[in-house]
Amino acid sequence: MDHRVCWPILSLVLLSQLPGCEGESRGRPIPKENLLVFTVATKETDGFKRFIRSANFFNYTVKVLGMGEDWTGGDVAQTAGGGQKVRILKEAMKPYASAKDLVILFVDSYDVIFASGPEELLKKFQQTKHSVVFSAEVFIWPNRHLEVKYPHVRDGKRFLNSGGFIGFAPNVYQLMEPWDLQDKDDDQLFYTNIYLDAEKRASLNITLDHRCRIFQNLNGALDEVVLKFEEARVRARNLAYDTLPVIIHGNGPTKMQLNYLGNYIPKVWTFETGCTECEKDTISLPEKDNKFPTVLIGIFIEQLTPFVEDFFERLVNMNYPKEHLQIFIHNTQSDHEQDVRRFVEQHGDKYQNVKVIGPEEEMLNTDARNMGLDMCRQDVACDYYFNVDIEVVLQNRDALKLLIDQNRSILAPLVGRRKKLWSNFWGAMSVDGYYARSEDYVDIVDRRRTGVWNVPYISSVYLIHGSLLRSDLTKRDLYHSNKLDADMAFCQNIREQGIFMYVTNRHVFGHILSVENCHTGNLHNDLWQIDENPKDWEEKYIHPNWSRIIEDKILLEPCPDVYWFPIFTERGCDDIVEEMEHFGQWSSGGNKDVRIQGGYENVPTIDIHMNQVGYEKQWQKFLKEYIAPLTEKVYPGYYTKAYSFLNFVVRYKPEEQPSLEPHHDASTFTLNVALNKAGVDYEVKPVQSHWRNCL
Repeated sequence: MDHRVCWPILSLVLLSQLPGCEGESRGRPIPKENLLVFTVATKETDGFKRFIRSANFFNYTVKVLGMGEDWTGGDVAQTAGGGQKVRILKEAMKPYASAKDLVILFVDSYDVIFASGPEELLKKFQQTKHSVVFSAEVFIWPNRHLEVKYPHVRDGKRFLNSGGFIGFAPNVYQLMEPWDLQDKDDDQLFYTNIYLDAEKRASLNITLDHRCRIFQNLNGALDEVVLKFEEARVRARNLAYDTLPVIIHGNGPTKMQLNYLGNYIPKVWTFETGCTECEKDTISLPEKDNKFPTVLIGIFIEQLTPFVEDFFERLVNMNYPKEHLQIFIHNTQSDHEQDVRRFVEQHGDKYQNVKVIGPEEEMLNTDARNMGLDMCRQDVACDYYFNVDIEVVLQNRDALKLLIDQNRSILAPLVGRRKKLWSNFWGAMSVDGYYARSEDYVDIVDRRRTGVWNVPYISSVYLIHGSLLRSDLTKRDLYHSNKLDADMAFCQNIREQGIFMYVTNRHVFGHILSVENCHTGNLHNDLWQIDENPKDWEEKYIHPNWSRIIEDKILLEPCPDVYWFPIFTERGCDDIVEEMEHFGQWSSGGNKDVRIQGGYENVPTIDIHMNQVGYEKQWQKFLKEYIAPLTEKVYPGYYTKAYSFLNFVVRYKPEEQPSLEPHHDASTFTLNVALNKAGVDYEVKPVQSHWRNCL
C-alpha cells in the first residue's frame, strides 16, 4: 500500500528532471517577447518578401540570416542539400545557448506564410509538453530506407520535415551543436538522424507536430487543406485533423498551392475588406509626360486575327506619351502586312523607334518573343516591356499606366473571352503542367473578387519590369522548354526562378477576340465576325444610338408605321459599299434574273445579292439581333424571326437607274438602309409612301 502511494510521487520527481523542463515555469504562458524567429535567406525573392509581410502583420520578431551571401547549399529543389542553413543557424545560436526562457522558431522563408500570431504559436508549443517540436509530413526525405526506424504514430504525419521547428534556445543549440558537415549536405537528414536516435530524442525532448497544429506542410496534404474565412481574417484549416496551423509551408512541388493560399492568408483578401494589399508598394506616374518611364511594346501577330486595324487604332489612342514608347512588331501573316504597313507609315515617326519583323523573315514565334525581351534587356533605358498579342482588345486607354502604377515585377491585366470563362490566366495547374481550375477562378474572371492575384500562368498581355530582365531573367531563352508552347514555357521558366506572376482585375481592361474562325478572302473580312465576335462587330458597325432606340424607343415617324432610325456606323456603311464594289458583279437591271426562283423579277434593280458575296448567313443574323427587337418594340405583341429570303444591295446612278417605280413587297415589313450620305452622295427628294398616301 505504501509503495502504491510513493510511486506517483517518485514519477513526478523523475519527470521534473527531464532536460528542458522547468517545473512550474513551463505551466505559465510564455510571453511573446520571449520568442525569436530565425530564417535563412540569401536573397530577397518574392517569396521572402511575402514571408516578411505575413510576419510583420502579426508582429513577429524575425532575424534574417545569410542575406547577401552566395548560396552554397546545393539545388534543394532537385536534390538533397541545405546544410548551409544549419551552419549559419548554429553560428547565430551561440549567443542564446543558455537563454533558457527564450523560445526559438526556425522556418524557411521563400515558401512559408504565417497564418496566426505569436500568442497562438507559443500556446500550442507549450501544449505539446516538449522542448523541441519539428514539423511533420507524409513523405520521408532524403533517405527512404530510414522509414523502418521511425516511431509509429496512430494518428497524424509520421516523418520529420526540417522546414520548421520550434524549441527552447538551449535545446535548439544542443540540437545543432554537433553539425560539422558541408553546406551541400542535407539539413533534413541531419535532423532526422538525431530524431531517430532514441537516446538523443529523449535527451532533447523532441517530438513532431503530427496533427499539424503548428506547422502545415502542403506536400502530400493538398486535399486536407482549405481556406477558412473568419471575420476579416483568413486561415488554412486542416480537414483531416480539424486543426488551424499557425505556419503554412509550401514544401516540395506545392509552391503554386501556397501562392494560392497566399492570395488570402492572413488578410490579403477577405470578404469584408476586399484586397488589403493592392495599394501597398504602388507608385504614381509623374504628371509631366517627359518624366514617364520608357516602355517597349512587343506586338505579336502569330495567326489570322480579325479587327487588326482597330488594334492599331487603339494603340495610337493609348493614353501614354508616344515619345516614351518603342514598338516591336512580329507579324507572320501576309494578310495583315497592309495593316502593319499603314500603321508604320501613318504613325511610326511619333514613337521612339519602330522595328518590324515580317512574314518574309520566317522568324519563329518563340525566337521573336525572346528577341523582344532581349531588346529591352540590352537597353538600360528600357524601364518596362509590354507584351501584347494581336487578339487582345485593350479598351481601357489607361491600361498601361494602371499596370505600371500597380508596381509588380510581372503583371497581367485580366482579359477574357466575352461571356465565357476563358481568360489569359490560370488559377491552378494540373500535375502534368496544364490547366486546372482554382476554386476562385470563376469569381476572379467575373470580378466578384477583385484584387491582384498571384497565379501560375499568364498569357497574351503582360508587363515586365525592365530591371528584372537585367537581373534575375538574364537567360536569353525564356520561351523554350521541352515541348511546351511559348507561353507555357515562359511561365515555367519564371516559376523556376521563384518570381511571382500576377494578374489584376481591379479595373476592366478589355477582352480577347475569338480567332478560331477568322474569315479571309474578302475586302473587309471583319464584316463576317458577327457570329464569332458579335460585340466587337457591333462596336465597329452598329450605330451607337441603336441601343437608345431599343431602350427609349426614340424613333422618327414621318408617316404612320414608317420609321427612321440609325442602324449602321459610317464605317459599316462604307465597308458594305466597298465590299460590293470590290465584288463588282452587278445585275443588268432587267426582268430576267437567274439568281431568283422562277428567273423573273417584277421590279428589277441593279444589285448584288448578299448570298453572292457569301454574306447571307451574317445578314440574317443581323436582322434577327438588331431589327427583330426593334419591330417588337414598335409593334407590341408582334413576334418575328426576321427571316428574309431575298437580301441585296442596290446601286443607283443618274445615268443608269436613278430611281425605283412604286411597288408592293411580298413581306410583313421592309428594311431599307441608306448606305450613302444624304446631301453628299445623293440629292434628297421627297419620297412618296403609298401606304396611307404619306409623303
